Amino acid sequence: MGILLLLMVLIFEIAFANYCIVTKQNHKKIKNWIRIAVFIVFAILTVSSVIVWSFRWVSLAILLFLLAINGTVSLILNKTTIKPYKTSSVVWKSIMMILTFVFALSPIIIFPQHPSPKVTGEYEVATATDTYLDKNRIEEFTDTGDNRFVNVEFWYPKNADGTYPLLVFSHGAYGIKTSNRSTYTELASHGYVVVSIDHPYHSFYTRSEDGTVAMINSDFTHEFENNMNKGVYSNEERYNIIQKWMKLRTDDMNFVIDTILKKSKNDNNSLYQHIDTEKIGVFGHSMGGAASVWLGRERNDISAVVNMDAPFFSELIYKKEMDDFVASSKDFTTPLLNIYSDDVWGQLENNSIYIANKPNNEHFKDAYTTHFKGAKHLSLTDLPLFSPILANILQGGKADIDQSYCIETENELILKFFDFELKGIGHFAPEEKY
Repeated sequence: MGILLLLMVLIFEIAFANYCIVTKQNHKKIKNWIRIAVFIVFAILTVSSVIVWSFRWVSLAILLFLLAINGTVSLILNKTTIKPYKTSSVVWKSIMMILTFVFALSPIIIFPQHPSPKVTGEYEVATATDTYLDKNRIEEFTDTGDNRFVNVEFWYPKNADGTYPLLVFSHGAYGIKTSNRSTYTELASHGYVVVSIDHPYHSFYTRSEDGTVAMINSDFTHEFENNMNKGVYSNEERYNIIQKWMKLRTDDMNFVIDTILKKSKNDNNSLYQHIDTEKIGVFGHSMGGAASVWLGRERNDISAVVNMDAPFFSELIYKKEMDDFVASSKDFTTPLLNIYSDDVWGQLENNSIYIANKPNNEHFKDAYTTHFKGAKHLSLTDLPLFSPILANILQGGKADIDQSYCIETENELILKFFDFELKGIGHFAPEEKY
């Protein structure tokens, strides 16, 4: 819609400028009426919900309002003094107005209005945020000596009775805790308490309840980018860096789970009282998926794991004599669902980082594995819906799969998997490809 609106602005401004040049008049009165009419149409579309009001429309609304006010004042004053016509003035004003609209329409272009993925559950969904302070850890990304904090957000059934399984989500590198909002909402609508974690300094941006902001750490960004490029680090260095990443991630997830379990016993907040502490699942995208698999091996209270496009870092062993990675020989017994995009599926056979992910790994013989053909790495998040431009830039191109189909199918699979493993509902037999 943003591109269409910008195109309409370009056509109008160019056409009106040509009209003024041909007639050698400013036609200010006509333009004032047009500005007033455009603002009225915008207001009607907003009130009628054709335009779904959000942050993306604020800049345009302010601009249209100011133009309408200016036009109204000009018409009321009914100025009799007409400025002499100048072609250069007409062209300059037209260019400046186009640039102003480009700025105002940028949020709509970058974050276009889009249909929300469907929510199929019976429960209305509520949300809540919190900040947990880990008194047993000092923040390693700063030199202030402060304890590490972890920001979380909950999605849960509103005004519902009983207790519900707990699902803990971990985002990918550069991600944020709302990266898969549609997934959390769908799960919560079917009777789950979902908590998503912002990993400070691994997350692009996170804000605590007291207003403290933590942006992504430049050293982590440097490590991550160099680790993705072959030849920058040796395999041994890559292994040590991965271990460091996973320790931070799993420490955060363990801390959040343990805090919630403690609060469910001692906190009178109804949110915590609705959690069934005997049924816990973990899931994550990319690096968060790797951390989820890691927890599935370490913790005895994890009953189900969903890995979205991540290598099994917990299963990698570095062999110095061969200077490469091999897969662990220990069976993975926690129920596991793997969801892969083309970006990862194509690496399972030729990248030793994914050696343990191979579908024929006998130590994961009970795991479910499915492949979304045509999907790219970020297709498994909400970002391509929220901002197709950013997603395409970050993942190096546009995915071939329809994003709405991809995320809704993924949400359905994850729901059915957790229903089967945590609630004993139905059966689970995903297709090999979607």
